[in-house]
Amino acid sequence: MPFQFDHLSTLTTLVDEGTFEAAARRLHVTASAVSQRIRAMEQNAGKVLVQRTNPVVPTEAGDAVLRYARQVLLLDQDVLSELRRGGEERRDHVPLAVNADSLSTWFLEALAELPEDLGAVFEIHREDEEHTTGLLRSGAVMAAVTSTPEAVQGCAVEGLGVMRYHAVCSPTFAARHGLSGLDGLHEAPVVNFDRKDELQDRFLRNLTGAGSTGPRHHIPASEDFARAVSLGFGWGAVPERQCAEHLESGRLVALAPEHPVEVRLYWQRWNLRSPLLDEVTACVRAGAAARLHAM
Repeated sequence: MPFQFDHLSTLTTLVDEGTFEAAARRLHVTASAVSQRIRAMEQNAGKVLVQRTNPVVPTEAGDAVLRYARQVLLLDQDVLSELRRGGEERRDHVPLAVNADSLSTWFLEALAELPEDLGAVFEIHREDEEHTTGLLRSGAVMAAVTSTPEAVQGCAVEGLGVMRYHAVCSPTFAARHGLSGLDGLHEAPVVNFDRKDELQDRFLRNLTGAGSTGPRHHIPASEDFARAVSLGFGWGAVPERQCAEHLESGRLVALAPEHPVEVRLYWQRWNLRSPLLDEVTACVRAGAAARLHAM
C-alpha cells in the first residue's frame, strides 16, 4: 500500500479540521507530526496533496488520495463493526450529501428506518442536487442524492425517483401583481433558494422561452422558502409535498397546475462492498420509492 493507515487518517482529519493545529489537537499529536505525515504522503505520491492555506484545501491529486483515504477508513469501520458484535459499542461516521428539499421532505424519514444497532453517526452536507457530485468527487462524502445520472469515477449510480414542484404564490400576491396564470409572471418578484437556484427560471423558460426579470428574494432554507412564498414575498416552485395541503385549503394558488417542474434524483455511492453503506442505500432506496414519483 503506498500510504500508511495513520497517514490516511491524518489527511482526512486535516481536511475536516481545516488547520494543522486543529488536526493535531484532534489526533493528540503535535502540529509538526501532522505536517511530517502529510509531507511523507506527498513524497510517496510525488505531488502536493494540500494547499497550505487557512483552511487547507486539497489539490486535485489530494482529492483523489482523500477519496481513497475515506474509503479505506470506511472498510476499517466495517471490520470493526463485525468484530465488536456483542461487545463494546462504537459509532461509525457516515458523511452524505443531500439537497435541501429532499432533506425537508423525505430523506430524514428514510434514514430513520436504519436499525438502531447499526451505530451510524451522520454528517449531512446540504448542497444543491446539481452540485452534490462535487462532494463525492472530492471524497468529502461517501454517497449523495444528485440530479446527475453520470456516475462519478469510483461510484455506482441508481435512479431514486422524481421530485415534483409546482409554481405557486399566495392569493394576495396574485391579486396585487395582477397575475393570471403566466401573464405578468416574468416581472413579478420571485423567491429563489440561493444564487445557484435555477428552478424558477427553468419553469418559465420551458413554458415561455424566457426567464424571470423580476426582483429576487433569496431564502436558503427549504421550509423558510415555502413559508416566504405563502407569506407573499414572491412566487416560487415549491415541492409538491410542501404545497399540496396549502393548495387544497386555498392558502396558495397554482400558476400552471398542468405544468409541474420535475427533477430526477439519483443516488451515487462509493462502488465498494460495505455492509454499512449497503444498509444506508437500502433505506434511501425504500424511502424514495415511498415518497417520490416513479421515473
